[in-house]
Amino acid sequence: MVRGFFIAHMNLNFSKLNGILPAVIQEASTGRVLMVGFMNAEAFRRTVETGNVTFFSRSKERLWAKGETSGHRLLVREVAIDCDEDSVLIQVEALGPGVCHRGYKSCFFRRLQNGEWSESEAPVYDPKAIYGTTS
Repeated sequence: MVRGFFIAHMNLNFSKLNGILPAVIQEASTGRVLMVGFMNAEAFRRTVETGNVTFFSRSKERLWAKGETSGHRLLVREVAIDCDEDSVLIQVEALGPGVCHRGYKSCFFRRLQNGEWSESEAPVYDPKAIYGTTS
């Protein structure tokens, strides 16, 4: 798949956000958006080569593979690029009960209702048991 990476990588524009681009992670079976992360060229390459989603952490300034701590991996099913070639949409099969480090299936577990944020679902796992913290 390395050859395919070079062909695909040539079209991605990593320059708009100083070497990174947004990666929208969508559950392939339901269409639900699970999370948004960022990728640099190396994270994208590893994602394509391994079939497991890898991100670039802006706060830690390093690569991280989803599931490296929790075991809740994201298996790539399809990769798409937007019209400006500066964002990717990755459809995945999520392995594990949730994607959010706060214990939810999706990072988008809050909804704006009547001008206030409220939780729209219950947690699906205890993040303290996996990460030791919820922040």
